[in-house]
Amino acid sequence: MTTPIPAARRYDWTWRHFAALAGGNIALALGPWSVRLSDAGPVATGFWRLALALPVLVMLAMANRQRLTGFGRRTWLAMIGAGVFFALDLGTWHLGIKGTRLGNATLFGNSGSLIIMVWGIVALRRAPHRGEWLALAAAGTGAAILFGRSLEVNTATLVGDLLCVLAGVFYAFYILLLQNERARIGGWSLLAWASLTGTPMLLAFALWLGEPIVPHHWLPVLALALGSQIIGQGLLVYSLRHFPPLIIGVMMLTQPSISVLAGWFAFHEALTVWDALGMSLVAAALVLARLGGKPD
Repeated sequence: MTTPIPAARRYDWTWRHFAALAGGNIALALGPWSVRLSDAGPVATGFWRLALALPVLVMLAMANRQRLTGFGRRTWLAMIGAGVFFALDLGTWHLGIKGTRLGNATLFGNSGSLIIMVWGIVALRRAPHRGEWLALAAAGTGAAILFGRSLEVNTATLVGDLLCVLAGVFYAFYILLLQNERARIGGWSLLAWASLTGTPMLLAFALWLGEPIVPHHWLPVLALALGSQIIGQGLLVYSLRHFPPLIIGVMMLTQPSISVLAGWFAFHEALTVWDALGMSLVAAALVLARLGGKPD
């Protein structure tokens, strides 16, 4: 008796889903620009990103009939833990954005896909596949080039890069904690609880660092809350399940490209051939890691 081969998953995307996927990536790519422009501290800016978006996220969860209470103990622990890692992700990433180029910050901040791939290899105690070896080699080479270029500019720039990589590690744990709960919770409810958990943590961290909390100019933090936390995340919640990993991975590459243009336009950040090579290698590694993961 032969075992039936499971049918390949079919994706039902339309131009609306594609526009949402592209728009979500563009909105998230412009987030570091708002962080850089904010006159509040970088961690305090993360606090406002979550605090200002939280009421809207709660309303969206209710409008989409997603539960906000009544979860089991395991789900509560997963959501609270994920919120902690989400706050750590934003705090370290925003600190990194202030210290390095926007393109580097976006690229290393998106390293979660590669980290999840490595985690899967370690957890399953298996040797990497050929595509995974290629991803690791490309990521290692590209990161070495970018770290070296940052060190040539300033040691503070290298620290900024490393903080963004650390943010990618925290984001990977945020995703891993929720991988078994995501379908039951719902995207808006998940974002609302992650924001609710992370808000007091970021405020406490910002106060501990002695950062200015209340901005004098509110436009950058409002743009960050609306653009990244509501529009960017919301469009991705709406669109991701309709696409295979390849398209998601390729579209994800628009983020560092847009951030590089924003850095050049707003802050006169130069991009050399070596920078472009390093970014291309890390970007290729992220696509390969995405292809090795489960479909959204």
